[in-house]
Amino acid sequence: MAEPGRPMRADAVRTRKALVAAAAEVFAESGVDATVAEIATRAGIGKGTVFRHFPTKDDLLAAIVAAAVDELVAEADRLAPRDDALPAFMRFSADLYARNRAVVEALDRAGADRHPKVQAEVERLVAAAERLTERARDAGVVRADVRGLDVVQLTCGVHHAAAPLARTEPDAGQRYADLVYAGLRVT
Repeated sequence: MAEPGRPMRADAVRTRKALVAAAAEVFAESGVDATVAEIATRAGIGKGTVFRHFPTKDDLLAAIVAAAVDELVAEADRLAPRDDALPAFMRFSADLYARNRAVVEALDRAGADRHPKVQAEVERLVAAAERLTERARDAGVVRADVRGLDVVQLTCGVHHAAAPLARTEPDAGQRYADLVYAGLRVT
């Protein structure tokens, strides 16, 4: 890892990117219980190199979550002007969670069990969802008691409900996200 205030060398940046990509694949396949050895093997590097970049497996997981939250927040920002921003965001989130079960597992960890960097990313995700939810509330589209945290938690729940059906009903996550959104709407 580069010293604070000093940029990383180009080869270290490439190694870190390869490591994060490999970890994302392994965590997506095996969840948060994947080992550092599996990740190092997938990245084609030694375990020591993994630990030089990320002192703990939780630090590596936090980097994966940060990348996913970057994608989710960017999508929320992109969707914000649309009238259907909230349900579109929920469908997008359900798809992302289906592709990367480690993100959902990290989001599921509560309180003291959650890495501080992951907690910060959760707060950033909830804030993005709240912006879309507030707009939908102000438009009178969703119930007044719906919050961004509800949207994040319910969308994680959509993933949990749809995951067992992934092979036989690959569109279950989309359908469930639509059903959940229907329950949030003003009747």
